[in-house]
Amino acid sequence: MDQPVAAIAFRFPSLPGVRLAFGMRTAAPAAAQAAAQAAACGDPFAGGNISYRVGDDPDRVTKARQAFRDTLGFTSWHALKQVHGDVMVFEPETDTIREPSPREADGQATSRPGAALIVKTADCQPILVAHASGRYVAALHVGWRGNVMDFPGSGVAAFCARYGLSPADCLAVRGPSLGPAASQFVNFEAEFGPRFAAYFDPATRTVDLWRLTRDQLAAAGLKPENIFGLDICTAASPQFFSYRRSRTTGRQASFIWIARDGV
Repeated sequence: MDQPVAAIAFRFPSLPGVRLAFGMRTAAPAAAQAAAQAAACGDPFAGGNISYRVGDDPDRVTKARQAFRDTLGFTSWHALKQVHGDVMVFEPETDTIREPSPREADGQATSRPGAALIVKTADCQPILVAHASGRYVAALHVGWRGNVMDFPGSGVAAFCARYGLSPADCLAVRGPSLGPAASQFVNFEAEFGPRFAAYFDPATRTVDLWRLTRDQLAAAGLKPENIFGLDICTAASPQFFSYRRSRTTGRQASFIWIARDGV
């Protein structure tokens, strides 16, 4: 492994067999230094970009992906060609660690231990879901368009329908993403509409996407105490790639998988 990577580990209460991690820009050197160096040398992808579709060197992307796999300890990498929709994929089999996935969708789920479900983001919300049994997990990519179409709710519903689960027995966590203070939408009326007025601040033209996602997960049937969030704004944190901060940038990965040993 010759590509340093960094991630925030997360565990759901009482689910030691479900592993979660939220990728960051490399911590060696320090993430802030890495971001500053990248800006200075004109390299917007430095620090652990895992997307083949943003203009980075494919070999470097592969090395970053392999470094995450080796560091975190899962078996296979399952990513999607995310299109800001509401399509779910179940039981993905093809390991896409060395190539961009051709499959267009924004959510996936599995019951296979060792198979890591990947969400690629640079401000959008990665939502990772697990059933209380520890036998089923899902990963959703939710941008603002996903919120408008209630993908948090429909994604959970599809996950539960596929495996015969109750949403009340599911847990979810939202990873680092665009925070309320940075979520400015000058065309709110056209892009969101009056249904979302309660989440909109007219004075700043910002939308509280974090609260919206939490409410959509609760409306889908998750218990409030089973909904978690990492309140880290990607636009304000040099430790993360951010499309709002720079249109040309990399993508970080969020991961969820079932440990092969079950603990």
